Amino acid sequence: MKREKSEALFEKAKSYFPGGVNSPVRAFRSVGGTPLFIQKGKGSHIWDADGNEFIDYCGSWGPLILGHANDKVVDAIKQTVENGSSFGAPTALENELAELILKNNKYIQKLRFVSSGTEAVMSAIRLARGYTKRNKILKFEGCYHGHSDSLLVKAGSGLVTFGNTSSAGVPEGVVNDTIVVSLNNEQAVRQAFADFKNQIACVIIEPIPANNGLLLQRKEYLQFLRDICTENKTLLIFDEVINGFRVGFDGAAGYYKIQPDIITYGKIIGGGLPVGMYGASAEIMSCISPEGPVYQAGTLSGNPVAMAAGIAQLTECLKPNFYQDLEKKTQFLINTIFDSLKFQISNLKIFSIGSIFWIAFTDKEAVRTAEEVDADSMKYFRILHKELLERGVYLGPSGYEVGFVCEAHTEDDLIRTAKAFTEALEISVK
Repeated sequence: MKREKSEALFEKAKSYFPGGVNSPVRAFRSVGGTPLFIQKGKGSHIWDADGNEFIDYCGSWGPLILGHANDKVVDAIKQTVENGSSFGAPTALENELAELILKNNKYIQKLRFVSSGTEAVMSAIRLARGYTKRNKILKFEGCYHGHSDSLLVKAGSGLVTFGNTSSAGVPEGVVNDTIVVSLNNEQAVRQAFADFKNQIACVIIEPIPANNGLLLQRKEYLQFLRDICTENKTLLIFDEVINGFRVGFDGAAGYYKIQPDIITYGKIIGGGLPVGMYGASAEIMSCISPEGPVYQAGTLSGNPVAMAAGIAQLTECLKPNFYQDLEKKTQFLINTIFDSLKFQISNLKIFSIGSIFWIAFTDKEAVRTAEEVDADSMKYFRILHKELLERGVYLGPSGYEVGFVCEAHTEDDLIRTAKAFTEALEISVK
């Protein structure tokens, strides 16, 4: 595979950006080598600056559920931007996208658009604190909620701990209001509520944790969180920035039939452009300024071009059997990989839900917590990633990241991918 142009671009980028990138995982440090500089994408394929072509399962980390440069999304963007790219004032497109979402998602009654998933979660946390008049929040090790200060924390060594910062620059005072416990541990959650009675504003969880592997949770555990939050007058936040509109139009809330108090979304609702969103009941959302005392604002919130892209994409997601067909494609890919293997790999698992999948080198039949992910197994993914690139298949450059199947993936794409996997796996596990 040619790399000369990507290597030259990366060398130049290192003089402009820290580490040569504008988001850390793009630097390829987990998999080695030089990051690929992508030049274009169409459908399920991308091309890099050296002209190498790949079947893409990163999909810009999830937003491109229809594939790259979908004609309807591109047309909507072109038509809208010709009238202006931003006004800092209301547009009818905000109403149209909001109505499209609210009419087809019974788990929220009002929403607020922002510009990223991180911003949506940060705003949801502030809303929970303002509504409950409490300061502490509880999160789970292995769930990612963006890079705002109060959420860049990791667990300590005890059952229930205040978080330890996972980034320099996060004040200790901020960390001291964040409680961190392990996933799938009811005892730890009960202990936290006992230790901090009437102090916890919210419990925040990715109901489908998908940023530290795919740590699928039991429905019973999510229902337990709903019940204990209700008992303690604590708000339950589902962070669905990754999985929202991925497993169904009403996300994990609809998939598990559990009503959270606040839901955050991002990724897919922007059609490939920067958009985030948080929503809740009309009562809770009435606390947001200018209606209530919780301040949140954004110059580019509800950006008309992003709204148009979102309308075009989500309209397609409402087509009959859209999500069933995506899940069938995902299962076909996984089954074809295993059917094509010429030898047994006892420690290979591919976990999936909807159109999300995760390759794990583990003997476990289920991986539900961050502690169960074997860091040493990432050496296999490092080789697998390199070998797949050589065979024209692109995954996100980290073994902790999930892959995404999109509508544009064809049966031929999936069969070619399975063949590449079997060849790459033979090298990876030896």
